[in-house]
Amino acid sequence: MFHILIAEDDKNARELLKAILKANGYLPFTAANGMEALEIIDKNHIDLILTDIMMPVMDGYELTQRLRDNNYEMPILMITARQMPEDKHRGFIAGTDDYITKPIDEEEMLLRIKALLRRAKIVYDHQISIGEVLLDYDSLTVTREKDSVALPPREFYLIYKLLSYPGKIFTRVQLMDEIWGMESESTDNTVDVHIHRLRKRFKDYPEFTIETVRGLGYRVVKNI
Repeated sequence: MFHILIAEDDKNARELLKAILKANGYLPFTAANGMEALEIIDKNHIDLILTDIMMPVMDGYELTQRLRDNNYEMPILMITARQMPEDKHRGFIAGTDDYITKPIDEEEMLLRIKALLRRAKIVYDHQISIGEVLLDYDSLTVTREKDSVALPPREFYLIYKLLSYPGKIFTRVQLMDEIWGMESESTDNTVDVHIHRLRKRFKDYPEFTIETVRGLGYRVVKNI
């Protein structure tokens, strides 16, 4: 069971969020401000923080900054009534992972929490599991049942990136910048060549499909 800390100064909103999380299988902790949140984090394991921005004593920005300064890496989802770009920029600079705006859509919030927890698990474990397939970042291997293959580094990083965000479209430029580096002299065609190799290598794997999104780039679709 995942432990989620709610930092929200409005009691009614705090209790509503607590009830929603509890009904969906999470174990919620509550705090009325950032200082109370830090005290709870000091005594309990917390998997994710759901924090309002505007709170007395210590607001969401300062709470996030203090946690990141002290090497706490749990995902942080900020709640804001503000939609100005500068407010979001300030939160991302402090170290938040995502935003959700008021009034909160319950389904959207739960989807964002689920996505953040899944990505955090990938970061902590250095592994992705999808059906019978296991990708291990440390060994650069892809294993399915008794079949295990060690990929060349860039092929592995490419499929690992795509499988980390199933359904998300990545442009060739994005993939080039992240995997080959902005200073690389390789061309966009390099991505296409590696995608072709990956498709050929995993064509008999039913768990996922690498799709071309015409005019945009690539994405992985989970089939299970």
